[in-house]
Amino acid sequence: MKKIILLSLFFVFAFAGIVFAQTKVSGIVLDKSNQPVPFANVVFKGSNTGIVSNEDGRFYLESPNTYTALLITSAGFSDKEIPLEKAVNYNFKIVLSEAEALNEVVIFTGKTSKKNNPALDILRKIWERKRKNGLYLFNQYQMQKYEKVEFDMNTIDSAFMKNKLFKGMEFIFNHVDTSDVTGKTYLPIFINESVYDVYGDNKLKKTKENLTGNKMSGFNGNQQILSFVKDLYSDYNIYDNHLKFFDKSFTSPLSRTGIDVYNYVLKDSAFIDKKWCYNIVFYPRRKNELTFKGDFWVNDTTFAIKKINMGVTKSANINWVKDIYIEQEFEVENDSVFLLTRDYMMSDFALNKKEKSKGVYGKRTTLYRNHKFNIQKPEKFYKEEVNFVDNAVYDRPPEFWEENRFEKLNKDEQGIYKMLDTLQTVKKFKQLYNLVSILGSGYIEFKNFDFGPIFSTFGYNEVEGLRLRVGGRTYFGPNDPWRIQAYTAYGFEDNKFKYGVSGKWMVDKKKRVIISGGNRRDIEQIGASLTTTNDVLGRSFASSALFTTGSNGKLTNINLSNVSVEMEPMKNFIVQAGLSYRTLESASNTFSLDYYTTLPTPENPAGVVESKVTQSEANIQFELMPNRKTIGYGVERDLVDSPFSHFFINFSYGLKGVLNSDFAYEKIQLYYKQPIIIGPLGRTNIILETGKTFGTIPLGLMSVVPGNQTYWTIENTFSNLNFYEFVTDQYTTLQWNHDFGGRLFGRIPFMRKLNWREFVGVRAVHGTISDENRAINASGLPYNAPENIYWEYNAGIGNIFKVFRIDFSWRGNYLNMPDATRFAVKGSFGFYF
Repeated sequence: MKKIILLSLFFVFAFAGIVFAQTKVSGIVLDKSNQPVPFANVVFKGSNTGIVSNEDGRFYLESPNTYTALLITSAGFSDKEIPLEKAVNYNFKIVLSEAEALNEVVIFTGKTSKKNNPALDILRKIWERKRKNGLYLFNQYQMQKYEKVEFDMNTIDSAFMKNKLFKGMEFIFNHVDTSDVTGKTYLPIFINESVYDVYGDNKLKKTKENLTGNKMSGFNGNQQILSFVKDLYSDYNIYDNHLKFFDKSFTSPLSRTGIDVYNYVLKDSAFIDKKWCYNIVFYPRRKNELTFKGDFWVNDTTFAIKKINMGVTKSANINWVKDIYIEQEFEVENDSVFLLTRDYMMSDFALNKKEKSKGVYGKRTTLYRNHKFNIQKPEKFYKEEVNFVDNAVYDRPPEFWEENRFEKLNKDEQGIYKMLDTLQTVKKFKQLYNLVSILGSGYIEFKNFDFGPIFSTFGYNEVEGLRLRVGGRTYFGPNDPWRIQAYTAYGFEDNKFKYGVSGKWMVDKKKRVIISGGNRRDIEQIGASLTTTNDVLGRSFASSALFTTGSNGKLTNINLSNVSVEMEPMKNFIVQAGLSYRTLESASNTFSLDYYTTLPTPENPAGVVESKVTQSEANIQFELMPNRKTIGYGVERDLVDSPFSHFFINFSYGLKGVLNSDFAYEKIQLYYKQPIIIGPLGRTNIILETGKTFGTIPLGLMSVVPGNQTYWTIENTFSNLNFYEFVTDQYTTLQWNHDFGGRLFGRIPFMRKLNWREFVGVRAVHGTISDENRAINASGLPYNAPENIYWEYNAGIGNIFKVFRIDFSWRGNYLNMPDATRFAVKGSFGFYF
């Protein structure tokens, strides 16, 4: 009976598809030897509606209009016309014949020529005029923007519907529809709508977007999903040389370097909106590169793009994404102004790129209207708000959306809100949602409280042995103005409990004035980073890795308390001032933090030795992160994973005598990280750290060059150094690492299908120690400083099984030091696009 119902349901949807979309065609384009013809141009005869077949020759084309014939063209083949006898025509097998007649115009075959190619002449005209078209023609501009983001499960079939996973949730399949891009069935699971007022000043090179309305269904308020959405759909301009998607740089078909990357063929010319336009088809010259296939229409006088359709090639070295499809449409404002009015992007996320694999569509539609020009605003108008808070924006009435939607929701989109609201009342769905949420955030959600993070539950070191940790945080919603976090841990070797507790309270939302404080008593590897903060709950992975290389017993008992106040006077510029109190003493019988309070003399050769450090400290720090993007406005925000510069500087003052504090000193620390995307060559990161302590201090307060004795890669550490191998009170480090993104391996035929990615890097550090600090050292640890610049270099392979990376590192010098590690292998897991 269930089979009959499901089959009936499919027939209903098939019939509904015929009603709403008048012509549908899918198939494969082959040559006479039955081999696929990639990048063939497939259009409805008598229209500008078409698509380019993929690398396997497959295509899907749909139109709300009725057409009776399909026209297929490809360089080197005779044009072929296929009659369409009915509205829905699936699985056509179209065989093309090679062009033979002398009177046929066959200009290019395979790779197109870079000389005497009319398509390239037009492309050069586009380059010349790209800054003289559209919004760039005006000093200032204003417009309204409507954005709709939707996620859908795709390739829904009867077997999928019958899965026990959906028992009790069968009603969701009433909303199954068919994609007009791929022809696959899909089920909407999320929709978000936003309306903005957009302003720009080309002279000041400033833009501003004011959010006026936002409406979301499914996973409402989930910060991780909102952050994910923002990561996926960064803004782009097709005229740019490179387009960034999923943290990768794709070569634009309109790029000045496109001639070396794409083949271009001038296919057609026609009137579009009373403007004569040329149609140019483009497809990649090589496999495995981050490129597109598709076509565009360009005006014959302004050389502005009228319409462009493009999809990422199937062989592109990108994970979890089977397809990316982009459509942009431009309207004529007057004889010389073409303005972007519609931007559509669809991504097909799947575990693999097989044709029948199931996945999730991510679709973004952006519409623009009501353009106004040369209305000048003062420069301060474009200053970004530090913390945008307007709850009314997220609670607009239905009348607002009826008025401000640029296009009406279709029948299925209208049903998403109601379906998802109902779905969230289903117990089984809640369980599935909670499981995904746990994996994403690391916390198990309860009412007003999150338990975790669960990934920190187990640890091991020589002092504690096996370590168990449990903790949690208050959580009333993603925009909480205050939050309390706490944990406790127990070591089965030392039989001791440890704990930490901290709290934050945002007392001013507009400038993000936050008061915080806490206390921690725990065991820590204090030499695990150079640039340090007084984060009470921070803990290095080096302190609790389950497996390590060599001894990891150089651990410290730490009792840390701090209070601080921070504010964000301008967007992404943070100032913080704080007070801290800490005690430090060795946690191991094989490691000492001893120092002389009285130096040895002939009369007293043993001197006076102290083992415990008691220290009060005041600090002020400044943090600048241009172009950083965040989600939410609560006391804790999520970051959008887009590259941004990071500049941090900290001044610390040792307050001798305050709460029996032992030392007076001044310390300055500086950290600077600069990511650089170098087009198709990949992404570089440069990290500079430098610092100096003025005054006499013991080992517990020195700047230890961070080693890494785990089997895993830890950022800002030296893979070939052991803990405490180098100690400094003045240091400078420079790191360079580069991700080629698979560009090199992609040129090696037998390695292309692996989709591995190449990494290289170099790290170096210079440091010194003052005579005064050497003199008070009673720890027994020999003070070695990298006065001759220690350096190491590494090469790695990433994207192994899509989730694993392995790094090989070599020590460059200081090869004769005791227990020197000349070669190391480290691994890491991650989610790679």
